[in-house]
Amino acid sequence: MKKELIELRVNGRAHELAIEPSALLLDVLRQELQLTGSKRGCDDSSCGACTVLVDGVAMMSCTLLAASCEGQEITTVEGVSEHGALAAIQKAYGDWGGAQCGFCTPGFMMTVKSLLAENPDPSEGEVRAALSSNLCRCTGYSQMYDAIRSAVEVERKGLAAAK
Repeated sequence: MKKELIELRVNGRAHELAIEPSALLLDVLRQELQLTGSKRGCDDSSCGACTVLVDGVAMMSCTLLAASCEGQEITTVEGVSEHGALAAIQKAYGDWGGAQCGFCTPGFMMTVKSLLAENPDPSEGEVRAALSSNLCRCTGYSQMYDAIRSAVEVERKGLAAAK
């Protein structure tokens, strides 16, 4: 199949890539750009391990054509850190044991990042609804919810201090 030249903006950097028109975003991120945080868990968008942000919206990269993302900002878990420091959600996952094997963690973090950008003070029900698109096979989710609540509180304090 003939490759086409596209430009993807990933984690704030532009990348010119020659890809097949049918290339999935997940494969381009992992194979071409060596960004391996997003994982292949299901190939049918039922687990969320491949979640990335496309223009701030959480999307499953395992079913998204890379070429369709040209001209949009793609953020992977590798691009979540803030000025070289862990983002609140990353730190909270570590502090509260929100990850067990870590396979699904990047997808959960990206879903939470999108949720908090849209709603900086979500209720527990809103958090649970947002995370319903992600699947963890290792945990009972309680540590994740604790981590998310902690991250929301840190973000809330940071917003208040910035005012």
